[in-house]
Amino acid sequence: MSPSTIALVTGARGGVGRELTVLLRAAGHRVAVVGRDAATLADVPADLHIAADTTTPEGAALALAACTEALGAAPALLAHCVGSTLIAPLHRTRPEQYREVLRVNLDSAFFMLGAWVEALRGKGGADARAGAAVFASSVVSRIGVANHEAIAAAKGGVEALVRSAAATYAAQGLRINAVAPGMTDTPLTAGMLKLDAMRDAAGRQYPLGGVQSAAQVADVMAWLLGPGAARITGQVIPVDGGFTQVRPLFK
Repeated sequence: MSPSTIALVTGARGGVGRELTVLLRAAGHRVAVVGRDAATLADVPADLHIAADTTTPEGAALALAACTEALGAAPALLAHCVGSTLIAPLHRTRPEQYREVLRVNLDSAFFMLGAWVEALRGKGGADARAGAAVFASSVVSRIGVANHEAIAAAKGGVEALVRSAAATYAAQGLRINAVAPGMTDTPLTAGMLKLDAMRDAAGRQYPLGGVQSAAQVADVMAWLLGPGAARITGQVIPVDGGFTQVRPLFK
């Protein structure tokens, strides 16, 4: 892909999406960012700001169409950073809470990936184009973490979606991967990290220690979208300081 490839970043007002937008633009890509409210995207440095609700098929299609019309082509790169969390045990999770977690995390991924695939498939013939997409999962879908049943189910669905779609569209040259971050310092986790004691306790869970930054997650996502990951598809890469694979050495 050329340095001027078009990229579409959803959930760009969040910590990881914002950092990824900066990285992609620094690499020379033209970047369109998507959020439900255009006003919240105003300070995100991008070539195009799109207001769309990607948790619906209509909103996902709107985002792709707006990007294509304004920048002249469908985005060859897609980074889907939309997400939410819910920390509650199963017996205290109301049905409406569960459905909301699925809507924001899994529905948005499904509809956004579908819209992107359709845009790059064209008519399914010679006009089909290659591309790369990356999605955000979570460590809680890869190892049991108490009180995360709803979000673990939603992110587990995202991972299964990534693997299946990667198999379906590999022959077209579409690479589809995901990252599974551990605790990351973003606006979403600000309440859980606001006290030094809470931050220290969170950091001790990770063999590499500390809480990672949004930029560290964005770095891996940018790499998965780039030429260095040209032979990687259908993978979920934990960005978690060893949380899911390594036991820390306690002293």
